Amino acid sequence: MADAILATQGLTRHFGGLAAVSNVTLDAHMGQLHAVIGPNGAGKSTLINMLSGDLPPSSGSVSIGGRDVTGLAAHQISRMGVGRSYQKTNVFLAFTAFENCRLAAQSRRKTSMQFFRPAARLADVNRAAEVALEAAGLAGRMDVVASALSHGEQRQLEIAMTLATQPKLLLLDEPLAGMGAEESASMVALLKKLVQTHAILLVEHDMDAVFALADRLTVMVNGQVLASGLPAEIRANAEVQEAYLGESHE
Repeated sequence: MADAILATQGLTRHFGGLAAVSNVTLDAHMGQLHAVIGPNGAGKSTLINMLSGDLPPSSGSVSIGGRDVTGLAAHQISRMGVGRSYQKTNVFLAFTAFENCRLAAQSRRKTSMQFFRPAARLADVNRAAEVALEAAGLAGRMDVVASALSHGEQRQLEIAMTLATQPKLLLLDEPLAGMGAEESASMVALLKKLVQTHAILLVEHDMDAVFALADRLTVMVNGQVLASGLPAEIRANAEVQEAYLGESHE
């Protein structure tokens, strides 16, 4: 298999005497969706926060594209081709979908010292925003204010904003949270399309979606990796069934 875009070794994070994440080693590859699952409190969001630079690890390492990025700030890791979404939708509600994506695309320009040049004249930025919205399934909603979008569309917009930064790796923290069946199906279809051109690390509680999407699964319990492998291997793992999946996914 080609070199991993993302790789961790022994990643650990302590909060006082509590190890929220302990000795986690995993990777993600282009064209692969690697899902991280586990019960609440398993350390999944803490893990993704360390991968994105929102939280420094206590020990262990993170590499992106073969480069050690351990301890770098979130904006530095983002500029290395990492896009990230959050559990709680993180968009500018007063701006249109297009304006949200244009702001994200502007962050990739070599200089931001163009205070008196209207953003509407930045052809490359505008095009990047349009392409991202189209890729996320929002081509017909560009001029709609974000607050008027449905919950599912706001989640799509957040992904569009990450795409506008032209990432290679997507870190997605529960993108299906709070969705109904129709919106969930749309998001699953979107992720199936995006994984063809990206590496995706997905944290998600919707097990039907996870098993429909994942090429590889890592199960975390109490901050540690309980099991990691192909979906069929995880589904058949007795320890995983007992700790998390339950009989409905045997």
